[in-house]
Amino acid sequence: MDIISAIVLGAVQGLTEFLPVSSSGHLVLLQKVFGISEPALLFDTMLHMGTLLAVLVVLRRDILAILRRIIQPLTGFLILATIPAVVAALVFEDHIEAAFDSGRFLGFSFLLTSALLVIAELLSKRKTTEDTEEKPRSTTEEEEIKIKLCETPCSPWLKKITTKSKTAGDMNALDALIIGVLQAVAIIPGVSRSGATISGALSRGLDRDFAARFSFLLSIPAILGALVFQLKDLLTANVAVSTDGGIAVGISPLAIASGTVVAAIVGFFAIRLMLKIVRERSLFGFAIYTAVLGALVIVDQFATHFVF
Repeated sequence: MDIISAIVLGAVQGLTEFLPVSSSGHLVLLQKVFGISEPALLFDTMLHMGTLLAVLVVLRRDILAILRRIIQPLTGFLILATIPAVVAALVFEDHIEAAFDSGRFLGFSFLLTSALLVIAELLSKRKTTEDTEEKPRSTTEEEEIKIKLCETPCSPWLKKITTKSKTAGDMNALDALIIGVLQAVAIIPGVSRSGATISGALSRGLDRDFAARFSFLLSIPAILGALVFQLKDLLTANVAVSTDGGIAVGISPLAIASGTVVAAIVGFFAIRLMLKIVRERSLFGFAIYTAVLGALVIVDQFATHFVF
């Protein structure tokens, strides 16, 4: 693998790891389209290190707040939401690897991501509307909300989202478990981990900013878990070093470093972008993208066979 290919894969990993479009699905598709062989294990591990670094930098304040008081409900919710994915990874390991190798269900998985995003947005807005109708606010209360939360006049929709959605203090174990189950589903290539977890949080009525932050905090144990599995394989594998310094099928240290740095930088901006999008806009745009992509993949898999 040359440096250009390493940079491309690093950029794709950093971008799609955090946008709700599925990093695993895009990497499988990219390898099929451009004929890129599966990256060496060490290279893949380093790409995950890059995206992990991006999360740690962007969410450093959230992480420090948790570390200062580890024993708190949020810590328990993160652990509870991680368990389903761990169980699924252990039980279905062989099936997951086969899905990665073949890309057999890739098109349908992209469509599932699209469906999750649409359903989450609809449920989120419906719940917000119902909560607002159940407890109308007086004019005085509305003016106080504008002063405390907006400082400038807010739109009625933004006011509903800000005042009625559940925050970290309102989250419960069922919320965490549902988000965790959706993260477990996202082990399938083509199903977005961030999309599934954010969708789960929004469908449970969680505040949009908190939903995104919880999803990205949840990515830390997910990425660490992937690294543990990969490091285990690295320790048991016979890693050959070529005469020109290449590691595992001839990937040079410079290519590995380039891909890792690009994954970290792109991941940093992708997280910040996603936080802004979730707070201020809907996820329908990503739903349209994954639906179109999924449809194209299915057409190719069953009809045209240009890639599959």
